[in-house]
Amino acid sequence: MKSRIEELIEKYWEAETSLEEERELKALLKDAEGYEAEKALFGILEDFQKEMPQKVSIPRQLRGRTIRIQWLGWAASIALLVSSVWIWQDYERRRQEEIAYQQVMEALALIQNNLSKGQEQLQPLNDLRYLNTTNQLFQTVPQK
Repeated sequence: MKSRIEELIEKYWEAETSLEEERELKALLKDAEGYEAEKALFGILEDFQKEMPQKVSIPRQLRGRTIRIQWLGWAASIALLVSSVWIWQDYERRRQEEIAYQQVMEALALIQNNLSKGQEQLQPLNDLRYLNTTNQLFQTVPQK
């Protein structure tokens, strides 16, 4: 009998027993001496099997809470929607700022380019700056 109990326990721990073998093991353990840990385990399992779920009715006090939980779901959805819109608007604002920055940089580059062209065209007038007097420019004074 002990060898059969040992064999069934070994199979049980390796998860290789059938339902019939588990019933046999429980019956053998009830009559056998020792094996207190296994008896306690199967006793606990039997106690759990005896406890069947019962139909539970929700008290009136808690019924209002389900409505509150539904409102909480709605509030969370609205908060998610609002935050999504806010993030999208922030993204769009930054994108518009980047576009405006690029346009300003292009305008400044164009101004710089035209300014350098204008300075090149004024180069002959710049050379006039080094003349001593207006007389030398127009040669109005007779030379000696």
